[in-house]
Amino acid sequence: MLKKGMTAWLVLPLAAISLAGCGNMPETKEQPAGAVPASGNAPAELVFFSNSADSQESFNERFGDAIRNKFSNYTIKYIKKEKGSLLPDLIASGQPIDIYWESIGGFADGLIGFDMQYDMTDLAKKYKVNLESFEPTIMDALKQLSDGKLYGLPVFNNSMVLYYNKDIFDKFGVPYPKDGMNWDEALELGKKLTRSEGGVQYFGLGVTQLHILRMNPFSLPLVDPKTDKATIGNDNWKKLYSSVFINPAQDQGYRAKIEENKNKLPSETYDPFTKTRVMAMSGAITSLPSIRAEELSAFRWDMVAMPTFKELPGVGPQAYPTYFSVTKQSKYKEQAMEVIRFLASEAYQTEAAKKGVFMPVLKSDAVKKAFGQENAQFKGKNIGALFYNKYAPIPEKSKYNGVAQSMFEKVIGDLALGKTDMNTAFRTVEEEVNKAVEAEKKK
Repeated sequence: MLKKGMTAWLVLPLAAISLAGCGNMPETKEQPAGAVPASGNAPAELVFFSNSADSQESFNERFGDAIRNKFSNYTIKYIKKEKGSLLPDLIASGQPIDIYWESIGGFADGLIGFDMQYDMTDLAKKYKVNLESFEPTIMDALKQLSDGKLYGLPVFNNSMVLYYNKDIFDKFGVPYPKDGMNWDEALELGKKLTRSEGGVQYFGLGVTQLHILRMNPFSLPLVDPKTDKATIGNDNWKKLYSSVFINPAQDQGYRAKIEENKNKLPSETYDPFTKTRVMAMSGAITSLPSIRAEELSAFRWDMVAMPTFKELPGVGPQAYPTYFSVTKQSKYKEQAMEVIRFLASEAYQTEAAKKGVFMPVLKSDAVKKAFGQENAQFKGKNIGALFYNKYAPIPEKSKYNGVAQSMFEKVIGDLALGKTDMNTAFRTVEEEVNKAVEAEKKK
């Protein structure tokens, strides 16, 4: 039975792009806990689906070809989300889905919302999956989503990092940013680079609001899952909005750009950093080098860890993992589990990390150090920035977060321009979110 009032939580861009140039993953033999009895390698057709709308090419490059090399007796089929093959269409037509994958934001609405969840605990024990090998916050969040059971395993991860344009820093003779900065230090650095030169307005610092709201280091959900009320009244939201959105935009040239953008910060998109190259520092998702590979190749860039808040030393943004799940309706649960275990294995995670395909989900230092070793794009880059800070705990997700997102974002422009004060803006957000949630409940 489908849940009423389900709201889609937008999937981060990594899941919706083709990672060109990564190549096929080589066959890997190791598993997280060594060899175990297989399911007999009986032939099976395993059908994959995700609400990410990932392309066939991207699926094959990241997962499909490696799975086919490892399990030659399995037929691997991927159904791309598109008109006529949306999840409700597939379920209505009786099309089986053996393995469903989804980012943490859409996991509950997809897998659980369509009653496809299956407790994989016994399968994990049978195939000796070491659940302690994964990043703890990623598994803690999965337990929350699974109501204490095991509805999936993490396969790839995302988070945030601070990218910077070396050319802009060199142009103005400003020292490069460093790992371990707090927000006060980052803001002071940004002020030195927010200036107009030769008819070009440069912006010192910007952060993509979509991602920092979702992965905020204070571990705040947008909507409290227990009360279904907006959390905007929490004082930590004031600290985040001030440091991340308002304070970087106090220069008149910065404000003029916001007005030109119809109350949208220039950092709302990646373009000012990767395309027009007027943003000196950009806090963005860790998958940006995959999303904008060609644009990034045109200038000298690097990265450092996201600045931290003084109240949370050493704590960065949250992880944003994607989980792979054996579904309730699958006729090939053991074969599906074998495949997922392979994707979560240290061997596969290492190979994927070397190619810079995605951030690993394992806590192994060896896997983390392997990141980007075989990808020329990351040569000479500060890879350690990706893992410099601890992940903030992932809060319990409300199914109404998606309803609240646009309302949390809508007031940012007016706040940055000084057209409203924070108390007034936050009261408006609170009223609108709570009203929208109640309307959603009645659908």
